[in-house]
Amino acid sequence: MNTITMTSIKVLVVDDHPLARKGIMSILSVKENIDIIETSNVKEALYIIEKNKINVAIIDLKLGSEDGLEVVVEGKKISHNTKYIILTSFISGKDIQRAEKIGVDGYILKEAMAEDILFALNSVIRGKKYYDPSIVTYYTEKDINKGKINQLSLREKEVLCELCKGFSNEKIAEVLFISVNTVKKHISSILSKLNLEHRTQVALYAKTFDRME
Repeated sequence: MNTITMTSIKVLVVDDHPLARKGIMSILSVKENIDIIETSNVKEALYIIEKNKINVAIIDLKLGSEDGLEVVVEGKKISHNTKYIILTSFISGKDIQRAEKIGVDGYILKEAMAEDILFALNSVIRGKKYYDPSIVTYYTEKDINKGKINQLSLREKEVLCELCKGFSNEKIAEVLFISVNTVKKHISSILSKLNLEHRTQVALYAKTFDRME
């Protein structure tokens, strides 16, 4: 893995929100020997990467209607030495998987502290990967929740799906062609296996798990 060993570091900040862009630049400016360039869209970002030999590009995942990961995909075709850090406002399993697949070097939440952003930059410059600690927690919780969901029988999962729609026991029984008493038994088993107390928690739990996928 190549590391950046030059005295002056060129960093490109790509964000379609001027205030957010200026905030990131302000954080980075405390670092010595850093040259910061800014832009707000994919086309300009790729042009800058090509013309300026950018060492690290820090990119907002959502650039208005554009996809920040496109900068990474196309940028790698232009410059093999540029490192890429993605900024995002929330954790999305699908976006994280996409980022990993295309070889993103860093992934940071916008709520990160200034020192975390600087640490991420320094890590990437040294040729290491950096992922926000919240993402590690996210994957841990996802694995735990997935394990619990997998304890449910096929029929219990079917009942769970109907619960998430806000259906009553009677409606669930009608949809699944089972008795109301059977529905109640399945819900009781679901509560026990997921360590929950009432049906409202079950629905919220399942929706949270769904967002993790």
